[in-house]
Amino acid sequence: MRRLTKKKALTLVKELDAFPKVPGSYVESTASGGTVSLIAFTFMAVLAFFEFFVYRHTWMKYEYEVDRDFSSKLRINVDITVAMRCQYIGADVLDLAETMVASDGLQYEPVNFELPPQQRIWHMTLLHIQERLRVEHALQDVIFKAAIKGAPPAQTKSEDSTASLSACRIHGHLYVNKVAGNFHITVGKSIPHPRGHAHLAALVSHDSYNFSHRIDHLSFGEPLPGIISPLDGTEKIAADSNHMFQYFITIVPTKLNTYKVSADTHQYSVTERERVINHAAGSHGVSGIFMKYDISSLMVKVTEQHMPLWQFLVRLCGIIGGIFSTTGMIHGLVGFLVDVVCCRFQMGIYKPKDDLTAQESSETLLPAENYTE
Repeated sequence: MRRLTKKKALTLVKELDAFPKVPGSYVESTASGGTVSLIAFTFMAVLAFFEFFVYRHTWMKYEYEVDRDFSSKLRINVDITVAMRCQYIGADVLDLAETMVASDGLQYEPVNFELPPQQRIWHMTLLHIQERLRVEHALQDVIFKAAIKGAPPAQTKSEDSTASLSACRIHGHLYVNKVAGNFHITVGKSIPHPRGHAHLAALVSHDSYNFSHRIDHLSFGEPLPGIISPLDGTEKIAADSNHMFQYFITIVPTKLNTYKVSADTHQYSVTERERVINHAAGSHGVSGIFMKYDISSLMVKVTEQHMPLWQFLVRLCGIIGGIFSTTGMIHGLVGFLVDVVCCRFQMGIYKPKDDLTAQESSETLLPAENYTE
């Protein structure tokens, strides 16, 4: 009974075979079939090759959520060159809570405003990248993935005496509260004040005011490769000694997670405005460089992703099976049409006109011969 049961089970399994085997004696190989097979295999190899590159390709996924981190400090990275002597200007931060942040992390270095040739090349390259980023926003994804941003050439100290250096490079970083604030560079060193703060500008002549400046770098958060800030490479020339430059910045917290970089940082957008201070014409204010920043309540999560392995295998099987089935159907259809046309010619359905005329003349002569006989 057990053997009969096993035989019945094997018989049932054989009946369910979706891939029946054809004996070799019933298979006929043809030249046309071999040609179609070579073409099909070539297409399979080419498409599988390109599919592998699609599998290797990655893209950036952007997600948004509410930023719940309100207790941490915000780092400001600064590298700005102002066309005034260091003893005439001061930089500090005043936040929305009227809290003045000490600028101990900033260094004042006397330099020349004009860049050396090597640094000028780097500056022009950075401006070109900024121009392309404004036109092609997808280029930022490439920069994220490649992390191509390198450090600019180190500024070599000038051999000239400090007295001949007419510009000041303010660089370094400082930590501020994670609230809206105002980072500014204006005339005179800052001093604490019960109602905020003040700058000692009385001893500086108005004729020496020149707030032409170059922003080599301005970013928020930990500095990371792959992020080029919108103000990097910005250069402004003041047309008047009493000139105000304003930058309105919106900071967006960003979590960056790529195959090369994984960190928390900040991106920002900026709107620029500048005007000449002329109290007689109603244009009031203080000469200087003012960067008013605000922090967005939304956080952006940037994640680098690529196609899963199982999806790649499914697409690969689809390519191989689809080409194999399609070429088989086309080969069968062409063979059927060729067989139909050849059989019709062999059966005499399509005969030349000369043969038909000769046949008709022979049929007309036969009755006359019979009559003579």
